[in-house]
Amino acid sequence: MTFTVEDLPGCNASAAFITSDLVFREDKDILPVTIADGLQYIPWGANNLMPFEIMRKFEDDETLSACSAFQAESTYAAGLTYSPPDNAPFASEIEEFSLDNDIPAYFLGVCRDLKMFEFAVSVIILSEDGSRIVGIHRKEACYCRFAPASSDGSIPYLLYANWRLPVTTTSKVEKIEILDSRSLRSSLRRRAALGVRKFAVVTKIPGADSLYYPIPAYGSIFRGRWYNIKRFIAIAKEAKLKNSAPIKYLIEISTKYWDDLFRAEHITAPEKKEERRCAVKQQLIDFLTGARNSGKALFSNFYVSPDGKEIHDIKITKIEDDKEGGDWSSDHAEAINMLCFAMRVHSNLVGSVPGKSQSNNSGSDKRELYTIAQALQTPYRQCAFHLHRVIIDFNRWTGTKVECPLLQLTTLDEHKDIKKVQTADPSI
Repeated sequence: MTFTVEDLPGCNASAAFITSDLVFREDKDILPVTIADGLQYIPWGANNLMPFEIMRKFEDDETLSACSAFQAESTYAAGLTYSPPDNAPFASEIEEFSLDNDIPAYFLGVCRDLKMFEFAVSVIILSEDGSRIVGIHRKEACYCRFAPASSDGSIPYLLYANWRLPVTTTSKVEKIEILDSRSLRSSLRRRAALGVRKFAVVTKIPGADSLYYPIPAYGSIFRGRWYNIKRFIAIAKEAKLKNSAPIKYLIEISTKYWDDLFRAEHITAPEKKEERRCAVKQQLIDFLTGARNSGKALFSNFYVSPDGKEIHDIKITKIEDDKEGGDWSSDHAEAINMLCFAMRVHSNLVGSVPGKSQSNNSGSDKRELYTIAQALQTPYRQCAFHLHRVIIDFNRWTGTKVECPLLQLTTLDEHKDIKKVQTADPSI
């Protein structure tokens, strides 16, 4: 989604243009792409840039950025550790494994990927004789692409590359075999016996609709209007602060409208496309301004999507500009609360709701909210810990537990700010 603000001549006002785009679900069938020598991958989105578009949307909004970081930190809690039994003969081996691999950075990165994309990729490396797992590293999910699934539904390998740039040769791609997550331990033992020493393990959060790349629950943020509303309020306030010219119209133009227009007029050159966009914007501005245009009507095509929403090629909304100075505060707070609600983060925990008159929670309530936030991440931690239980089993670290204590904020009478609390099941 892109925003531009244009001045309306003679009106002491501006118009905001929004070019809307689709996120997560695509309108076209996505087919495998072949790089070379039969190496194939399934694009992530129609243009294979969807994860970067998602991250850009988060980076453009301070509330979503704060919520995403808070969710990852809540999932991380007190961090992942291996706890061997007392006086275990392999305790030094576990300590050496932890020192050779940056476990805190690895686990925090996995938490970030799980909360952003609902899947994470770990790479495990075996010793030369294949008897031990000696390395574990994270591969950033945004740079991973899955190969087409085989007839039994398993994905044989993934490709790791900088997909922000065109990838046309195999020299720019790292191919890594994927272990079957449905039987991870058996798959690891079988392939290790064949002499393979490097594997990718995909930790995926089960979803109702997930063939290759999961659709995060927060996808509703971009399908609804609250993300647009919050962004628009910021643009409106900026325009007013810069030149005291309020935004009078919100003009939403679908990406499909531009594609159809360029196709119909046989425009392919980027500079010609930009000239045509500017011409259309000027035509709309001319239509909206001037005494001669009073009472005129604009006709625009629209269609109804499968989920029942009206998709307009062009939609013009008149903005009421009777609010001055510190306006939009209540609307801004409402939009923030809706984004926090979709992200499942209480707004008081990230401190994103501005103003002094808002209702606030007591310290006790905030402590409980923080505890609840960490507890809600239990399924994500359990999914992430499955790989580590397999590592413990493969390395024969009998009796070792994977632990991630929760952090509990304390009261003043305990004379400390925070303490670690072990759950009833030490494996979570």
